[in-house]
Amino acid sequence: MHGPANRVPLRTGAVPVSTGHKPLPLLLSLILLAPVCLPWAWVGVDAGNAAEVPTTPGVVKWHPGHYYAPMTFMRTNPSIMAQVYAELKATPALRGLQVRFTWPELEPEEGRYDFKGIEKVLTELAPLNKHLIILLELKSFNPQILPVPTYMRTEVYEGGAFPFSTFGQSAPRGHNLKLWNSGVHDRLVALVAELGKRFNGHVHFEGIGLPETAMGQPIEMVSSHDTDKYYDNLLDVQRQMRAVFPNTLTYQFVNYPREILAGFVDHMRMIGTGLGGPDIFLDDPGLNFDHPNRPKGVYFYYPQMSGLIPLTPSIMQANYDNTRHDGKGRVPTVAELLAFGRDRLRANYLFWTRAPGHFQQVLEQMQQLPLQGNSAGGLDAACPKAYVSCVE
Repeated sequence: MHGPANRVPLRTGAVPVSTGHKPLPLLLSLILLAPVCLPWAWVGVDAGNAAEVPTTPGVVKWHPGHYYAPMTFMRTNPSIMAQVYAELKATPALRGLQVRFTWPELEPEEGRYDFKGIEKVLTELAPLNKHLIILLELKSFNPQILPVPTYMRTEVYEGGAFPFSTFGQSAPRGHNLKLWNSGVHDRLVALVAELGKRFNGHVHFEGIGLPETAMGQPIEMVSSHDTDKYYDNLLDVQRQMRAVFPNTLTYQFVNYPREILAGFVDHMRMIGTGLGGPDIFLDDPGLNFDHPNRPKGVYFYYPQMSGLIPLTPSIMQANYDNTRHDGKGRVPTVAELLAFGRDRLRANYLFWTRAPGHFQQVLEQMQQLPLQGNSAGGLDAACPKAYVSCVE
């Protein structure tokens, strides 16, 4: 099966996290050693308009700050999206949108790609001078929905996806990629490559990322070999993404399993992949876990990676309702969520889900942010060391 050329076990402690720099992979080493010359080119975007975007590898479009994240059903509702764009226009602290796109939407048939949905959002954002960050939705939380194109439902791809349940339960909750399968890995890399060709040079295309590392509890047991291969291949997809998006933010949502996080996050640092997550649960025991000689929770790694790679956490609908994933906490304020992302996680980017019942409080909080001298709305705007330089 296809996988990273240089495999390093991801067991806890195999590759300790540190803030010091280790020898980098060849590709990233070449990028970092390349002379910074001719970093700009005129690239036409949106109805004949021209804009400057960097072309030297490692010189990255960089517009850190707060991003609005419409829920999945909103994107196909024109009246809701018209309101979203009006709210963006009226809220200077919101620098753009984070929008989810599914693999079947982007590749409806093998080798045939359809990026009209992405292009439509970019067209709407351009007049507002706002930016788009996408998340490839590769994990479904609906047992009726597979996150892979229909052509993968064959033996060569092992069906493409596996059903998982919530831990301690037996009923399917959704499906996740069989990323240990070389064919699934290769087709995902092909999709990423096509996206890179089309959007790396787009001035308003700010970033692209992959969803949470948690596999869920497979309904049928997955071997340790396939589990290791899953995470090896996930890192390899991130390597490929960094190569085809040399001027664009790339990131990975990371939450579980805690046992792999030390090695996994350090590999992300070497690749130059941003560290993000699907949730800010202020008091969650697993995400905050920090006991001697035991695997740390993911929140431990954000300060370790601050200044080295981009940090891109998000606030999901459930985070407005409770400070813990199990619901045993309390209802936080938007100000508390902001402070946690800014001060504890040291975010460069924060993705705010536009959740019914909560988004008005988010907008009110955004209106209060001072922007003079910090267009990132109080978040860390410093260019991470993973990049040669950052360009506003």
